[in-house]
Amino acid sequence: MARFCVYLGSRSGEHPDFCQAATALGRMLARRGHTLIYGGARIGLMGALANAALDEGGDVIGVMPDHLVEREQAHLGLTELIRVRDMHARKAAMAARADAFMALPGGIGTLEELFEIWTWGYLGLHDKPLGVLNVQDFYTPLLSFVDATVEHGFLHPATRHMLLDAATPEALLDALQAKLKLAAFPIIRSVACMPCILAGSRPAGRKPPSLIRRAPVRCSCALPTPGSTAPI
Repeated sequence: MARFCVYLGSRSGEHPDFCQAATALGRMLARRGHTLIYGGARIGLMGALANAALDEGGDVIGVMPDHLVEREQAHLGLTELIRVRDMHARKAAMAARADAFMALPGGIGTLEELFEIWTWGYLGLHDKPLGVLNVQDFYTPLLSFVDATVEHGFLHPATRHMLLDAATPEALLDALQAKLKLAAFPIIRSVACMPCILAGSRPAGRKPPSLIRRAPVRCSCALPTPGSTAPI
């Protein structure tokens, strides 16, 4: 089964559909046998997503910088919680472990993560599918803006088509799974340099609950290098 990295808010938002969508997605990932990778928080949409997957017996991997763990925002009931030195290492660790990416409603951090992983795909640093869950038309203004960048000649249509969107968790998950079936499994390019990949290689067997592990630091750049490969 695949590993899905999900970017989403540490707040719950004003509309109840946001939390309901996060919960539904968490359950769906677990029931389909997929692993959830996310930012490791216990609050907001992030907590709702993780708890839903865990309640269904799914594997949930959280990645969180030390300063956020120390502020007691970490979810300590995960399958695995990986502590890293900073936000850059967090994003690299999440991306290197994932097979596909989703963005749910969130703030500037969610948007930054989405656009960075999309940019890495545009630059050829990975070929992993990505999409947004457009609950309550949350992403409609952003998608309209992106379409405008195509119309004005700043974005190629092929790059725009890399970003999938759907209104329901099931539709988005189905679309990403279809993309994964077309991909060259079992090996695809990663977004991390080879030392980072080796440091974050998948462990054999299931980790015990509430295991907190500090990710080894073997690369000072934490930036992607074209052509890297990693097993899924």
